[in-house]
Amino acid sequence: MTKQELEFYKGKKILVTGHTGFKGSWLCRILALAGAKVTGYSLAPEETSLYPLAAKSAEENGSLTSVIADIRDYDRLLAVMQETEPELVLHMAAQPIVRTSYEKPRYTYETNVMGTVNLCEAIRHTPAVRSFLNVTTDKVYKNEERGEAFREDEPLDGFDPYSNSKSCSELVTHSYVNSFLVERGVAVSTARAGNVIGGGDFARDRIIPDSVRAAMAGETIKVRNPYSIRPFQHVMEPLFMYLTILRAQALEPNLAGAYNIGPEDTDCVTTGDLVTRFCDAWNRTGAEGEKSLTWENVGNLGPHEATFLKLDCSLARKTFGWKPVWNIDRALEETVAWTRVYQAGGDIEAEMNREIEAFLEA
Repeated sequence: MTKQELEFYKGKKILVTGHTGFKGSWLCRILALAGAKVTGYSLAPEETSLYPLAAKSAEENGSLTSVIADIRDYDRLLAVMQETEPELVLHMAAQPIVRTSYEKPRYTYETNVMGTVNLCEAIRHTPAVRSFLNVTTDKVYKNEERGEAFREDEPLDGFDPYSNSKSCSELVTHSYVNSFLVERGVAVSTARAGNVIGGGDFARDRIIPDSVRAAMAGETIKVRNPYSIRPFQHVMEPLFMYLTILRAQALEPNLAGAYNIGPEDTDCVTTGDLVTRFCDAWNRTGAEGEKSLTWENVGNLGPHEATFLKLDCSLARKTFGWKPVWNIDRALEETVAWTRVYQAGGDIEAEMNREIEAFLEA
C-alpha cells in the first residue's frame, strides 16, 4: 500500500475488533496517522500491553474511541455498530494462542466462532457497512504435513481447537456472505496470515516475545520445536495488506475473496534459525559489557502443533500487485530497535511512527 492509497482512510469510519491486541495496537497507530475515525471493540488490554503505549494520543484527540467489551456479547456489539455506523469493518478479535486453546477449548470456540457469528449478524443489521474483512490464520488449512505451501482453494480443517475454530470462522463468514451480505451489497473477504513479529508483542507462548523477555532479563532463550518451519513476517506486512483488501473491495466489490498473506519463500525459516538471527540482531545493538544472548533447545514440551506451515501467496500478488516489503532480518532488526526504545523508557509512539514511515517509504 502506498501513502496515496492510505489516504483513502482519511475521515472514514471504521470498526476494528480486537484493537487492544498486538496487531490491533499497530493498526490503530497506522489508522491514526491516516486520519481515520476508528471505533475499537475489544477486551481490556493485558496488564503488560502495547495498546496504552500506542494509542494514547489517538484516544486523546478523539480519532480513536475505545469500547471495552466482549465479542461474545451480541447485544452490546450490535448497539455499538448501530451507534457508530461504520462503513468499514476489520475483525481481529480472537483467542489467538494454540496452547491456550488446549487449556480453554470452549472459550476459544465461543470467542472465535460465535464472535464471528455475532459480528456478521451485527453487520447484517447495520446498513452503513460496505466492506468487511475477517482476519483468520495460516493454520486454517487441513495440514497433512506434505511440505507444500497452502493455496486458498485447499480444504479447511485445523487440527487443534484454535486452528479449527478459525476454520469454522471462515465457514461462518462464507455462509453469511452467501445467505445475507451479498444481497446487502457488503463486500467481504477473509485474510489468512502467517506468524507475525514486531515490537510490543508481550503474548505468552510466542517465540519472539519469549525471546525478548529472555533478552531483557539476560537469560538464555528456551526454544521448543526449533526445526518447525513458520512463515514469519513483520506485523506491518499483513496489516497493510488488510487495509489494501478492505479498500480495494470497497471500490471494486468483485475483488472480495480469500487471500493468503505471507513472506517470501526464503523467509519461511525454522524457529531455531529465527532465534539465531534474533540473537545476532540483539547482540549487535548491545551496550558494552552486556551478556551475549544465546538459545537452547528444550524439546517439544507441549501439545501437538504443526511442524510445517507455508503459504502460496500468488493470488494476492496477482490481484493486488502485492509483495512483502521487509525480509526476515529487517523485521527482526526493527523488533530489536523497538525493544531497545522500550527498555530505555523512550517514546513508543514516535518509534512506531518512524517504523511505519520507513515501511511506507520502502
